[in-house]
Order: sequence, then structure tokens, then C-alpha cells
Amino acid sequence: MSLARGMLLRALVTLTGLWLLCAAAVSAQDLPGVDMEAWRSLASEAEAAVDEEDTTDAQLESLRGDLVAYREQFNAARGVNSERIESLREQIAALEQPADGSAGGSVTDALAGAAGSDPAPAEEEPAPPEEATNGQQNEIAAQRADLEEQLATLTAPVRVADAAYSRADGLIGEIDRVLRTRQTEALLEVVESPLNPVHWPTALGALSAATDGLWRADSGTQSDQRARTLRNNLPVILLSALIGLILIVRGRVWAKLMVGRLRNSHTRWAGVRRFVISLLRIALPLVGLWMLTFAARQTGHLGMRGTELAQLLPILGGMMLGFRWVAEQVFSRDEDDALIALSKGDRAGMRYLVGAITLLLIANTVLRTLLELDDAGTAARTVISFPFTVLIAYCVFRLGRLLRRYGSEIVEEEDAEITRASTLGRVVRSLGTGALVVAVVSPVLQAAGYANAAEYLLYPFVTSLVVLGLVLALQRFTADLYGAITGQGEAARDTLLPILFGMILLMLAAPVLALIWGARVSDLTEIWAAFQRGFAVGSTRISPTDFLTFALIFTAGYLLTRLAQGALKTNVLPKTRIDKGGQNAIVSGLGYVGIFLAALLAITGAGIDLSSLAILAGALSVGIGFGLQNIVSNFVSGIILLIERPISEGDWIEVSGGQMGYVRDISVRSTRIETFDGTDVIVPNADLVSGTVTNFTRGNTLGRVIIPVGVAYGTDSKRVETILKEIADAQPMAVTQPPPTVLFVNFGADALEFEIRMFLRDVNWMMAVKSDVNHEIAKRFDEEGIEIPFAQRDVWLRNPEVLKLDDRGRDGDLPRAQDARDDAARPMEGDT
Repeated sequence: MSLARGMLLRALVTLTGLWLLCAAAVSAQDLPGVDMEAWRSLASEAEAAVDEEDTTDAQLESLRGDLVAYREQFNAARGVNSERIESLREQIAALEQPADGSAGGSVTDALAGAAGSDPAPAEEEPAPPEEATNGQQNEIAAQRADLEEQLATLTAPVRVADAAYSRADGLIGEIDRVLRTRQTEALLEVVESPLNPVHWPTALGALSAATDGLWRADSGTQSDQRARTLRNNLPVILLSALIGLILIVRGRVWAKLMVGRLRNSHTRWAGVRRFVISLLRIALPLVGLWMLTFAARQTGHLGMRGTELAQLLPILGGMMLGFRWVAEQVFSRDEDDALIALSKGDRAGMRYLVGAITLLLIANTVLRTLLELDDAGTAARTVISFPFTVLIAYCVFRLGRLLRRYGSEIVEEEDAEITRASTLGRVVRSLGTGALVVAVVSPVLQAAGYANAAEYLLYPFVTSLVVLGLVLALQRFTADLYGAITGQGEAARDTLLPILFGMILLMLAAPVLALIWGARVSDLTEIWAAFQRGFAVGSTRISPTDFLTFALIFTAGYLLTRLAQGALKTNVLPKTRIDKGGQNAIVSGLGYVGIFLAALLAITGAGIDLSSLAILAGALSVGIGFGLQNIVSNFVSGIILLIERPISEGDWIEVSGGQMGYVRDISVRSTRIETFDGTDVIVPNADLVSGTVTNFTRGNTLGRVIIPVGVAYGTDSKRVETILKEIADAQPMAVTQPPPTVLFVNFGADALEFEIRMFLRDVNWMMAVKSDVNHEIAKRFDEEGIEIPFAQRDVWLRNPEVLKLDDRGRDGDLPRAQDARDDAARPMEGDT
């Protein structure tokens, strides 16, 4: 009966859950705050636009922007009520666990299984009544149904948002693929070759027609109207033109004079001021160009093409001034300010080449703009631009040779050591090689008909060189600014922090370089959006916000730990009776605990769930444990040393191997000992814990010194003992309790042997005390006539007559001489 009720109840709960899910899915087609009807219309329009080939790039970019906006809304909706949903799932999972905590099955299954099982043993408690079991089962089922209803209501919008997000992201990817395909096709488009003479007359005619409308005076009423406009605006025109000409002609001169005056200044802000004032070389002439453009437009005599070119004039002028400014910074006339240290003539040549390239780029841009305004064909555009391409390529080729020369010199000079100069030299050499390749390939491509590819290769490369030069100039400026703030002056240019500034500037310049080389703004925004969304680690998604939160919390915890350590070390612990070693142990322990807590709080605050990495971390810990067992052993030993403190900083110790000296530093991996020779010995902490260590000064500096003394045989031993006792008692470093003692320890082979044994107040003075006592012993023994013996030996020959030699210095009787040598080899008799 109970089994049938359980099956019926499970079926009812299942049908209720399915009905709730379907109802929620139907009723939750719309998301709060999102116009789903507009979204569906936009998605359909985007799908149709992607399939149509005549859709323009501008239309696709517009649709893509709208899709990105909706995708961000859907992404935000995916995380709505995430904490509440997780809580409901945990509650449902808890209701599915058996009451006894055993694994597997729901409560209903467990009860149903129990109903059909064998009777329980007699020693077990009796099963609850059937009415109570059914009541609990009904209560659990009702709770589950309520929780599942809430979960279905909360998760339905999330599923809708997931589906819409996937659709929007897929459409954005399709639009990006279409745009990239079109960009590639345009890059590889083949047009008329500029070397074909057939196209030359057409190109010249198109250029003549395009320049015809630059300055055109119409007749009739319109001409009279322009004349009246000119007369009415004449004062403004003259004043604007005059100011513009003055700024163009004299602006750079004024800026150069101000920079020259500051060059002789040696204040720490001189470099910063020179950089800021050098910007006037761009600002003043640029304002002058804008004034001239304003004056020309006020005349009313510019045609449509003239007006377009007048609007383009400040942009081209800014490009020319910017390129020249970068060249003057990188290849400065002053050798100390030059960022790339070529010779004076080579730097002048580089500035000339950059100026020539800039003028050629401006002239080519103006002519191409005129041709495009007149709707000239591709043949005219490629024929007119080809001479400029060749000239620019020639200048780039010469520039590349100079860059390779600089790179070769630096690499040869710094070959033995990798320095910043050698790194810069290798980069410059690579750029020089690239310039040579680009200079050769670009004209060949345009001559073969690949005009777009040639322009894509040559012009972005030149602009990239300017951007990299700007990065060098800004890096020098940040170094001077850092030197001015810290008071280091120009010496700060060789420190580490300005190099880090340069790396940051290079990272900031990366998007600019990407745009120069054909990347779309939408590509960069897509990368940035993906970066903001982060990456998934298991079920956890880590975003830059999480990294920033982790860094802020950990930095705050680290700073607080260091602040607490400093307060303990300087203010609190010195006022206690804890010795120096104990104080260092407390400070170090506080540092380890503080850093651990800071890391734990940072991980928790950032919301990073590392539970999914537990298995991987366990596997890695085994391998790391085998590979780093010595390091771990030393680390644990260092903690033991800091806790037990068998040695402390300042102790005089002797370790296994005979190394002796003062402990200067105890770290978590090793201990540094300064020997009496002034050298440092690094001892692993594991050796200090597992080996034998003699600590001469642990606890106190009291220590005993033993001084051996020998006197000649026949000397009055009591008299010697009295003299030595007087010398020991007179030693100021000897303590009185226990008093010094003199012992007659041995009858030596050469002397009567005595020892002076006394305890010193400071055992660190052991060698000095030994020296003073020996000096006093020598003085008193000399005054008392006591002999300090040295080793002597008396040799007696048993048969000296056998060593008698003949007149020629040879043995007279060889057999007897051999016998004498044999006798001499035996032990001799005699006194010692």
C-alpha cells in the first residue's frame, strides 16, 4: 500500500514540475528592461543583411553596433538572481538526500525501497509508523514542489537571455567574417599597372580636370555676392592670415629658442620643461595653419574641392608637424638628447629623410583626394600615386640602411652583455631590415597592379615607425618626470621604473598600431568586451574586475601587515623583555600569517571559486612535492627555527663542517652566517635542524677559555701555579664567580703542562683575552727566570767507528759500513 502511494506521489511531483517548467518557458519570452520585439526585428534584419551581397560595410557596421548593445544587455540578464538560483538548487539537493546521510536516491525512493525490503533485525529500532512516514513524505514533496516552482520562475529569464546572447554573438561573428572577407578581397584586388603608357594620358587628363575647380570665379550675381563677402570679411581675413603667417614662420623659431635656453639649465625639471616647450613646435604652427584655413574660407572664392582641401589642410599640417617633431626628438641635434645615438651626420640625414617622406605623403594625399572628389578611375589614381610610392620607398630604403647601421654597432658593442642599449639596438636593426624589405616590395606590388596591397604595406609601415618613435619620446619624458619628482634628475633614465613606463606605453600603443595596420575599431572593442567578460575556470568565470579586486584587497592586506610589523618592531617589542631573536620570530610569524590571510581574503573577496581546481592542485602537489622536497624541508625547518629559536641573530655558532661565525639573518629557506674572515656562508635551515650546532652565546655571553702553558722540567711547580693564578686574577674580563683556576695537568714529553681556566664575561673576547694573558705570562716568566721549553732530541750512536771514511770520502769497509747502516736503522739508545 505504501509502495503504491509513493509511486503515485512521485508521478504527481514529476508532472507538476514539468507543467511549471513549460509554463515558465512560455510566459518568460520577454526579459525585463529589454525590448524583445525590437530585438527580434533587428536579428532578422541582420540575418538578411549578412546573406545579401550588396549590403554596404557601413550598414553592416551599424547593425553590428546595435547587436553589440543588445548582447551586453543579454549578458547582464544572464547573471540576474544567480545567488537566489544557487540557493534554491542547494535546497532541492538537500531534500533529495536520504535522512541517514547515505548516498544516492531521493527521500521518496528511499522510503519506497524501505517498504519493499526485508524486515529489520530484532536489535535495530522499530520502523516508524506508516502514517508518520507518509506525513513526512508529503511535507518533503510539498517543499520540493514549491522550491521547483520558484526555481523555474527564476531560471526562465536566464535561459531566454542565454539563447538571445548566443544568437547575438553568432550574428556579430558572421558580420565580422563578412567584413574581413571584403577587406581581404579589396587588399588583393588587381588594377591597371602604372607602367602601362596607355593609362598615362587618361591619368593626366583626370588630374587636370580635378584641379580645375579648386579656384573658380563665377560670373553674374553669384560673383557679386562673393565680392561683397570678400569686402565685408577683409579685415578678419587679413588679421587671420597675418597671425597665421607669423605663427607658421616664427612659431618654431620661438619654441627652439626657449628649448635652447633650457638646455643649458641643469635643474631636475629641465628635461620636463624642454619636452613641454618642444610641443610648441607643433602647437604654434598648427594654430597658424588653422588661421590661414579660416581666412581662405572667409574669402568665399573657394570652390567645392577647394573647401574640402581647406578642411584637410590642418590635418595634413598636423601630420607634417607631428612627424617632424618625432624625428627631432628621436634624432635630436643635441647628442645627449638623441634617443637613437647615431652620428651627427646620420641624425641630420634621418631628419631630412623623415621630412621628405612627410612632404611626399602630404602631396600624394592631396592629389588622391582631388581625384576621389572628381570620381576618377583606378587607373588614374594608381598612375598618379606611383611616382610618390617610388620616392617614398627610396627614402624608406635609405632610412632602413641607417637604422641597420645603428643596430649593428650596438649589437657588436654589447655582444658580451645583454643591456637595454643592446635590446634597443636589436629592435632598431629589425626595423631597419623591415624598412629595406618594404621599400623593395611596395613599388613592385604597385607595378604589378596590386595598388591596395602596396599602399597597405608602405604607408602603415611609415606611420608605425613614427608611433614607435613617439613611444620612445614619451618614455624619455616619463623618465625625466620621475627623475624630477624623486630628485634623481637625468640619472633616473637608467633606473628600472622608467623602463616599466616604456613597456606600459608600448602596450597602450598596441591598439593604435592595430588600427594603422587595418584593424577595425569594432575588432578592438570585441577584444575588450571578451577581456571584460573574462575566462571560465570550471564553473567560475574570472573577469578583470575580479583581478582588480584581488589585487586591491591583497595589496591592502599586505600593506597593513607591513605596517603592523613595523609598529611591533619599532614601538612595541623593544619595550618588552623578549630577546632580539624572539622579537624577530614574532615579526616574521606575523608577516607570514598576514600575507596568508591577505591572499585568502583577496580570493574570497574576488569571488574566485577554486574548488574545481582541487583535483588538479592535488595532482600537482604530488609532483611538486617530489621536485621541491628540499625547498619544502628548508622552509619547514626555517619555521621551526623561528618558533623554537635555538639560534638567534647575533649568536656565535659553529655548524657541521667547521663553519664558525655570527648569525646575521634567518630566512624561511636558509640562514646567513658571517665568518670571522668577513665572508658570508649560506646554510640551509634543514642542516641547522638535523645537524649538530654549537651555540657559544645562546642565552648569555658567559663562556670559558682554556690557556695551556708549559715550563721546563726542574721548575718549581707551586711557584708556577702561583704566578699563573696571579695573572688570571688580574684579567679584567674574568669573572670572580666561579674564580679562575690553574691546573697542573700533565708531565709532557718536553715540559710540565699547566692550564689556566677562567670564565669570561663576554666569550666574544676570547681571542683577545688569550693574547693578553700570553703576553703577561711571557713577561712574568722572563722576570722570574722560568724557562718555557721547546722540543729537543739527543741522538747517541752505538758504533761511530763504522762511519770512518777513506781518503777519497768513500766507505773504507763496505761490509762494515752496511752493518753500521743496519745498526743505525735499529732503535737507538739515548736520552731525550
